[in-house]
Amino acid sequence: MSYDFDAALQTIKDKQWSLADIDWSAPGADTMTPELKAKLTPFMADLVWIEHIGARGFAALAKKAPTSTIREIYRHFHAEEQKHANAELALMRRWGMLAGDRIPEPNIQVKLAIKVLDSYGDDLPLHGLAALIPLLECALDGALVKFLTDQVEDPLCGEVFRHINSDESRHITVDFAVLEHIGAKGPVTQVIGAAELLDPRVVVGLIVVFVPLINKMRDNVVAMGLDEAKLMNAVRRFAKIGDRGEHTRHLLGYQVLKQMGAMVVDRDHVYHRLLADPMVRITSRIPAKALGRPQSWVNGLSPEAVAS
Repeated sequence: MSYDFDAALQTIKDKQWSLADIDWSAPGADTMTPELKAKLTPFMADLVWIEHIGARGFAALAKKAPTSTIREIYRHFHAEEQKHANAELALMRRWGMLAGDRIPEPNIQVKLAIKVLDSYGDDLPLHGLAALIPLLECALDGALVKFLTDQVEDPLCGEVFRHINSDESRHITVDFAVLEHIGAKGPVTQVIGAAELLDPRVVVGLIVVFVPLINKMRDNVVAMGLDEAKLMNAVRRFAKIGDRGEHTRHLLGYQVLKQMGAMVVDRDHVYHRLLADPMVRITSRIPAKALGRPQSWVNGLSPEAVAS
């Protein structure tokens, strides 16, 4: 049975929420201890920027969406990821992690990913980008956010992430429906997609950007106490859902990222010693100023509880 993208779009419109719907002054902020605040501040900062990487990915997908309905869905997802970033900034401000309207500084791997996506995201092949986004969202929704809500006693944190998780659940459902839609177009489309993914620019971009970004995130959250089994289960969810798709499992982009995800969560895999760890060390030495000025859309980040 084919997926009803029109019905999905209507549900997305019906389920919209606003930061102004949340009482940011509600009791519970004082449950954030100084020790936990110090531990979670860099985690929250990375989470904010990862949301914006997702937003930029959806903006690129909207330009190459196979139908007008899917294009409109991606535009909504783009806006929702930006809203998630602003909600997480508002939580950081509530917990005293931000001074005034200051925006947290992303680590160098995140900066590099933002720079590359902003410069070349619109040129990335649909097959690869459409598979990369659900992998990131499965890890974010299934492991990183769960880790945060397990750590924080503030009831408002749970309320905010119930909204975010509801959005992310719809994102993941549509993500895999799009992959199945692409794969169903037949072998010719699959061969063309495979050729696009084998473009040296895509391969190099994957190694230089995705590998160090994901590896740095993985090691940071595990060092903070994330159960590695939860991260493994989150990545297995990506494979479990994708393998159910009759056409999805024939897409090279999906298969490559499925295998890469399995290597990322296995710290004993040779992938870490020979590729991921060296790339983290190399990218960590890149001076921030070498990446140029921040993108203009960074100014749209705000910890204020705005209605839009």
